[in-house]
Amino acid sequence: VATPTSDTHPEASTVEPTTGPVWPETAPEHPLTKFYDAFEALVSEAQHSEVYGIELSKSNAFHTKLILQKFLRANQNDLNKAKAQLLETLKWRKSFDPVKAATETFDKARFEGLGYVLEVEGVPESPNKKDITTFNVYGAVKDNKATFGDLDGFLRWRVGLMEKSVQALSLSTATTPIPNYGEGPDPYQGFQVHDYLQVSFIRRDPLVKAATNKTIEILGRHYPETLSRKFFVNVPAIMGWVFTAVKLVVAKETSRKFVVLSDGKQLATQLGKGVPKSYGGEKPELAECAVTMDM
Repeated sequence: VATPTSDTHPEASTVEPTTGPVWPETAPEHPLTKFYDAFEALVSEAQHSEVYGIELSKSNAFHTKLILQKFLRANQNDLNKAKAQLLETLKWRKSFDPVKAATETFDKARFEGLGYVLEVEGVPESPNKKDITTFNVYGAVKDNKATFGDLDGFLRWRVGLMEKSVQALSLSTATTPIPNYGEGPDPYQGFQVHDYLQVSFIRRDPLVKAATNKTIEILGRHYPETLSRKFFVNVPAIMGWVFTAVKLVVAKETSRKFVVLSDGKQLATQLGKGVPKSYGGEKPELAECAVTMDM
């Protein structure tokens, strides 16, 4: 899944010979070279070595560099910031165990219909044959207190869904390096759809607000460079100005990732016909064609 169609065959490497894919050579002063020299100390300090199902190890050089490159790109090649974020993420993954969260069974009454992961084929202008898309369907919430009242329980479900989507990117079998910051797109990213059909914007429930803020904080900090674009669909036209205002205050790189669509069926103009019919595509509804959490 999410394998670029273009082939890249690096001819040189700074790492030991390997039978697997090889990363292109980087100069001694390159941020990735320095990060690769330093990551073992971070793993030792955190007492944890796994990120997105990949073991960070010198014996797993290519895929370790894949992860390190994501953290570098998220921090515009600022090595100190990338190291700090990786250390935080390693410590968080050890304590939270998102891999376990992705396989846990959740309460159907609280979470049924809220989140799905779908492989979408034929996304316009995508370098991938298939792209991973996570759907967050807020209109499926029947009782705010039941779904969001237990914040820790909600976060295990939401992080589990995110982890499931990242696992679907198949980073552990990737063979193409991620370009350096500013030198091209990262092909190992997914899309996220936030569906607001039948959701009231007039009065925000404090439980929903707290859950939303904590989710943004956790996913933003510990899943860098895993999403290329976010689509906000079925957003009432009267609320469009809110998203426009947000795009004015966030970084330009971030705002480019936001797409607001008042009609859900417009999603197919962005992601192609591989989305469900309710989003303008040709696929059955999400409950029939997508993966969700165990319940």
